[in-house]
Formats: sequence, structure tokens, C-alpha cells
Amino acid sequence: MNNLKYECAIFDLDGVIVDTAKYHYLAWKRMAETLDIEFSEKDNERLKGVSRMACMEIILELGNKEMSEEKKFELATMKNEWYLEYVNKMNESEILPGSIEIINELKSLNVKVALGSASKNARTILEKVGILDLFDFISDGTLVSKAKPDPEVFTLVADKLNVDYKKCIVFEDSEAGIEAATRVNMLAIGIGLIENLPKSDLIYTGLDKVDIANIVTL
Repeated sequence: MNNLKYECAIFDLDGVIVDTAKYHYLAWKRMAETLDIEFSEKDNERLKGVSRMACMEIILELGNKEMSEEKKFELATMKNEWYLEYVNKMNESEILPGSIEIINELKSLNVKVALGSASKNARTILEKVGILDLFDFISDGTLVSKAKPDPEVFTLVADKLNVDYKKCIVFEDSEAGIEAATRVNMLAIGIGLIENLPKSDLIYTGLDKVDIANIVTL
């Protein structure tokens, strides 16, 4: 391990490893329409990496609406059911280019590989696309209570795998996720466009563009 700058790589799920971000958008848009709230792909950027109930609050803010906690929970649950309808039809074709290759390369370099996702459906999705067994640890919405940009979903990984925070790399497609990683001095690699992720330490349009050996080895 002495020749490594980084000992653990933490991947967000939606929009980084699999293209489930589009399904979140479709389900949230469907839910917003039931409330007569206009919801665009630009609005959807604010929801990336954020917990389900926090997303609900953002959409209500967009429509300048208020409702009881009970009703919010009911609508958020409905949205999740719609989302799962899409997820249950997923297969290995949904894995984004470069994902499996970069995970296997990290493993060959003895770098630990983990998932750090706000999704409560992370395990279901990984099972559907056949890559659940590739991860050394999965930190998801069933294990953490604080949403990004709080770094809890990432620090849980480092703590469980006994890796110094500064020795961790995070791959993220959300502004909240990039901020969460930088708060605890993890290397924040943005997957997407620079205008959406300006605070990234490094940025690539996809995992297939990342030269991982050059990043992790001294």
C-alpha cells in the first residue's frame, strides 16, 4: 500500500455507475405534476445527491406550496414506488461506460472500493445490474441519516474500512456530493460538466475517461 496516494475509492451510484438519474427525474416530475408544479431537468440538478424528503422540500419550494409532514411523506413514498417501477426493469445494460473497468483496475491496485449513495434502493439497483459483489462496503440511505452535503455517507465508508479520510477518492455527479467530499478533505472527482460541478478537484465527463492508475499511485 506504500506506493498508493489513495487507499479507498467511493462511488456515488445515480449518474456515476448506473444511469438511474433519469428515472429519479421522471418520477419526481410525475409527482410534481400531481401538484401542478412545473419541474425541469435544470430543477432536477438541485435534487442530485439529496435525500428523498429534502428533495420533496425543494419541489414544494419551487411551487411555493406548503403541506403537512404526513402528506409530504405520502407523496415522497408515491414517488419512490414510481421510481421502483423503472428500477425493477433494469439490467446490466444500464451500467455506465467504464464503471466495471475502473472498479476492477482499482481492485488490481489493492484500492478498496465502496459505494456512497443517499439512495435507499442502492442494493436493489446493484443486484439488478449484477455488480453488488464488487463493493467492499455499501454506505446508503438505509445506514445514514444526514443528507449530502453532510459527509456522513462518505465518512462511514472510511471509518468501516479503516482508511484515513485524506486517502479517499470520491466520484460524484452532484454539487452536494462534491461539497460533502471536500468538507472532509477527500479528493472530489466530478463526473459531469464543469459548469455543474465547479468545486471538483478533478472533473471528467464519465468514468471511461478517468486515468485511475495515474491518480492513485505515487
